[in-house]
Amino acid sequence: MRNTVLIDGTWQERASTSAVYNPATEEVVGSAASASVEDVDAAVRSARRAGIDWGRTDHATRADMLDEVHARLLADRRLLVDAIVAEVGAPVAVAEEAHVDLAIELIASFARIARDEPMHTTIGNSTVLRRPAGVVGCITPWNYPLYQLAAKVGAALAAGCTTVVKPAELTPLSTYLFCDALLAAGLPPGVVNLVPGQGSVVGSALVAHPGVDVVSFTGSTTVGREVGRVSGEQLKRACLELGGKSASVVLDDADLTAAVTGSVEAAMLNSGQTCSAWTRLLVPRTRYTEAVELAAAHADAMVVGDPLDPATTLGPVISGRQRVSIAAAVDGAVARGARLAAGGTDAIAERGHFLRPTVLADVDRHDPVARDEIFGPVLVVLPHDGDEDAIAAANDSEYGLAGAVWSADRERALSVAGRMDTGQVDVNGAAFNPLAPFGGWKNSGLGRELGRVGIEEFTEMTSVQM
Repeated sequence: MRNTVLIDGTWQERASTSAVYNPATEEVVGSAASASVEDVDAAVRSARRAGIDWGRTDHATRADMLDEVHARLLADRRLLVDAIVAEVGAPVAVAEEAHVDLAIELIASFARIARDEPMHTTIGNSTVLRRPAGVVGCITPWNYPLYQLAAKVGAALAAGCTTVVKPAELTPLSTYLFCDALLAAGLPPGVVNLVPGQGSVVGSALVAHPGVDVVSFTGSTTVGREVGRVSGEQLKRACLELGGKSASVVLDDADLTAAVTGSVEAAMLNSGQTCSAWTRLLVPRTRYTEAVELAAAHADAMVVGDPLDPATTLGPVISGRQRVSIAAAVDGAVARGARLAAGGTDAIAERGHFLRPTVLADVDRHDPVARDEIFGPVLVVLPHDGDEDAIAAANDSEYGLAGAVWSADRERALSVAGRMDTGQVDVNGAAFNPLAPFGGWKNSGLGRELGRVGIEEFTEMTSVQM
């Protein structure tokens, strides 16, 4: 149980707290302080003071600090996994690989980049300096709380910025542990500050604060628009990682079994609560029936249940409200004529916010279930009539965050991927690259995270002519 905010390197108790619930058991598993607008102001002022010295540190000093943070996080790995299982409901294997280990790897990657890749460049008689942008307001989501925290704070520290962190109200426990590791690593006071609380209070105050130079927000497109609007009024930068409705495009020469099963796995990862999930599966019309059967069989074989059971594939969704929203989307699609090939919305446990992995077929491309982000374990299978039609269908979306292409021909796959209006495309199930830029087109956001580009998001440029 925690009841503190972190300001200027000191844990400060607050009388107001909020409970944290385990979505698998619906039991209270922790608490967090409910910060105030005054706390936000104090945290920002602390970050600005700390930024004077931290912003002047050299890259080796920042890299050494990130290496120390990395070591502390590795030492706390089991605590972090337990926190993710408890607050997100992620199965142990998913919590380990997709949440904790990836977050720890990001910190190591930012340390390597800070040490090995010079931020200053030469263009003719000009030296282009990359300088810290200042104070970064980091607002993280509930679906990948630790990963997103590492992506934002790690990059900001490497850039020489200071930060104020506002975690999602539903999942603050791993953020407390992360901040514990920062303090144990010896991070100077005020470089990272933590103000948990409601988005409408703490998040809004952080975005609007004139002492914040950059806002890094991950969440819904609706909230992201408001963050962008407020930031724009102050002419401050906003890095926005928002929603998605990503397409997995299967070409007619692809290994259909590998493509379909890989797409189902990607769609259902983290109980479908992944902004970059491939939730639209586009397959050749001539193999549509076979593809639906393969997808349904693979979804039905997934094990939904206790996140602590190693055999579990899918845990619960985050909340009862989220479960109701997902079920309404599925039931609405079925009422409009969609075919339930797998899954459904019937209750499968007396407690916990569980849903079966669901596959929908015979859906019109323009149906809401094929266009709106559902943020749950729901995959829509759609037929296409060749490469051009598949590309058009993939791009017929207000989103553009991720996607996939499956083909036996590498050049053909690359050609199709290069015409998809999206921020990231995997070919034939290629591994995620934490050094590559991640972010979206269109309503999926602005800016990029991860790797060198992610660090550059938190810098300003000065050109010096000599």
